[in-house]
Amino acid sequence: MNLSKSLDSVYYITLPEEFKFSSAAMQIDVTIPLPVQKKEEGDADSFDMTSLSEEQILAGLLTVLAYDRTNKHLDYYRSILKQARPNLKKELTNAAILKAKNEDFDLAEEIFDALHGYDPEDLVTILNMALFFDQRAESYRRAGLTEDADAYDASAIEYYTEAMDADPPLPDAYFNAAFYYMKQNDYIRAKDCMETYLALTVDVPDKEMGENGIYKKNRAQEIIDKIRNGSLEDVRFHKAYTLIRDGEEEKGVELIGEFLQKNPKVWNAWFMLGWGLRRLSRFEDAEKSFLKALEVGKDFGAENCDTYNELSICSLEKGNSEKAKEYLFKALAIEPENTKVLSNLGYLALKAGKIAEAQKYFSTVLEIDPKDKIALVELTKLENEAQ
Repeated sequence: MNLSKSLDSVYYITLPEEFKFSSAAMQIDVTIPLPVQKKEEGDADSFDMTSLSEEQILAGLLTVLAYDRTNKHLDYYRSILKQARPNLKKELTNAAILKAKNEDFDLAEEIFDALHGYDPEDLVTILNMALFFDQRAESYRRAGLTEDADAYDASAIEYYTEAMDADPPLPDAYFNAAFYYMKQNDYIRAKDCMETYLALTVDVPDKEMGENGIYKKNRAQEIIDKIRNGSLEDVRFHKAYTLIRDGEEEKGVELIGEFLQKNPKVWNAWFMLGWGLRRLSRFEDAEKSFLKALEVGKDFGAENCDTYNELSICSLEKGNSEKAKEYLFKALAIEPENTKVLSNLGYLALKAGKIAEAQKYFSTVLEIDPKDKIALVELTKLENEAQ
């Protein structure tokens, strides 16, 4: 169904008393205005009752449920949808998850909004929305769109919180929220979430938990142990991250330095120190910190795309373009479709005067994400200059 971002795509009609749909499932109260999805611009001005389709009505109803939460006829509109499409929730859920998986984020969000409007109390939908916004934020952050990522992070935690506050509690909400907090370097909350997940599932037999449930319980305990053994519960760790993120790099660097004096084997802390130093334009020191992160965290995830991307930035700022390119290729080997890394390779090619190579990288970014603003601007600029 073609859901719209805006109520502008919907107009209301009042059906004549004798009106009946051919489908017996669609019971219409002709005294209540009915939202109808426009087929095209100006459709409301040339409305023809004989051309009205059931799909137009269903799409109109879903749009109103998604974006007009104060409409006094919402319960009635929901009742129509339940009569007409008994399996609608399952259909929409599958469609939204598929769109999110393919990173068709705008349409996925529209479908999730319609789902939430259709059944605002459904905890599965609420948790799915949290996971979706979390995924969207992560995608934007990989692309270097920090402000957009922060906005979707805020939406994600809003839905995670709603799911965790449910009564009875939803164990999976705590399990998934823990990973969200870990990405925010808030290991105290992450550990609390995993401990709550284990407490909620402790009396559930393995047979009932199933293979996936058993995996989650083991994973939760593994993360709790990792946080505890790595001293990541230290309040200085999260506070340092917050300070650096919010532009107080000097204070953040000082705080994470204090943490490292007692916990020199925590690779995440070395990465954070490097991040803060790089933001302070102390590129030589930042590079040393990132290399230290790779050294101490060799077996614990330090060799990741972000570490190599940061090292490439330091190398480039120090004037070593070849080393920067080498690090970016290492990052790309880990995440071949990371648009931020591909864009950085494009900029390196531009710096070296390799226009065709730069175009190739920016074009690849747009193949992966057609809405990538940075690549689109650069590619358009290159095409205009070539004319």
